[in-house]
Amino acid sequence: MQRIYEPQDLIEAEMLRNMLASEGIEAHLTGNHLLGAIGEVPVHGLLGLLVENHQASQARELIAEYNAAQPLPGDEPDSYPGVLLC
Repeated sequence: MQRIYEPQDLIEAEMLRNMLASEGIEAHLTGNHLLGAIGEVPVHGLLGLLVENHQASQARELIAEYNAAQPLPGDEPDSYPGVLLC
């Protein structure tokens, strides 16, 4: 298995894990049980997504595409231009 990504928080981790699962890639989340120890352990690099070696490049590509996504023109509310609301 390869560690392919370090999510910023548990919400991003679960969202990406589910996105990968929808593409047929089983991802495992590490470090989520350590979140309660914040303040006693370093915060950066605590969470990680792992996938099988043969799926690592495809998973990295999907995450890169997700991170580069922009809202479609016309999908933005007038009061919040440039902000993607989910």
